[in-house]
Amino acid sequence: MRPTLADVLGVRVSLLQSGMGGVAGAELACAVSNAGAAGCAGGYRLTGGALSAMLARLTEGTDRPVGVNLIPEVVGPDELRRQVEQVLEETPEHVHMSFFGMPEEPVFTRVAAAGRALVVQVGSLTDGVHAAERGAVVVAQGVEAGGHLLGTARRGELVAALRAKLPDACLVASGGIGSPAEAGRALAAGADGVLLGTAFVVARESRAHSHFKSAVTAADESDTVITDVYEIGWPGRRHRVLATAATADPEQPKKFIGRTVVEGNPYLVPRFSAAVPTDATTGRIEEMAMYCGLSCSAVSEEVSAADVVAEFAHVLPGAEAARNEKRVESHVSR
Repeated sequence: MRPTLADVLGVRVSLLQSGMGGVAGAELACAVSNAGAAGCAGGYRLTGGALSAMLARLTEGTDRPVGVNLIPEVVGPDELRRQVEQVLEETPEHVHMSFFGMPEEPVFTRVAAAGRALVVQVGSLTDGVHAAERGAVVVAQGVEAGGHLLGTARRGELVAALRAKLPDACLVASGGIGSPAEAGRALAAGADGVLLGTAFVVARESRAHSHFKSAVTAADESDTVITDVYEIGWPGRRHRVLATAATADPEQPKKFIGRTVVEGNPYLVPRFSAAVPTDATTGRIEEMAMYCGLSCSAVSEEVSAADVVAEFAHVLPGAEAARNEKRVESHVSR
């Protein structure tokens, strides 16, 4: 029998939390992992002391499987290798590596040599097959997803194509999953688990700005657009966001519209920055990049990360050990 995501990562629930830069800090990742799923902290461009500070909070916050997400195309191959080395050196074995997009071959080799579990999010059949051949859990991202889009296929189409090509691989569906019913449809298409992003944006432990959270809970899928305007810091990649004045008029000047703080370091935020507004951001929040998937139609209130995990747990496969334990408990209770 094909292993579930829970079996591969050693968690109780086959659910991944998206490692969203800015939003998914160590606090959110730990809360998700402590609830039985696989949390993931967003590494984005963090290096040196800033990355060390985040990794320290991550390893102090949970002893359960948890991940660190890195983005190869944003930092480039040399910086990515430095980030990977730092994560491997400063974290214990229960911390897995997650990549948004395909890393270069030396990175696959290094992670495998370290014995760490590996998750790679892809948007195409070709990338998915390659990642699976290198031993990765493959996250199939459909265009229903919020944030940067890795391909052009819908979630169900990509999952089905990958499953046909990779009958034994561990596949995770991503994009537009905001309810247990939608998660069930993803499993029916061939997925072994799901990845949630938008549902965790509004979690209490998320670092998303309060205006960002309120906008997501008030939105439905018609309020999202696919655009490429938020390109400062991440050029050349389409993204799904909530419609704003910036998406309506991309010819506006790229002047500074806010300030933020990342791991104690202050930064100015220009209009059309790829950075999300966090609880440390001030300024014109309503013009900033508020990444949001079609699942927002099913996301209506701010809840705890544990509540999100619990809502989906009953429809998602668990680890084999957990299933055996439930069977034993059921037998004993008779």
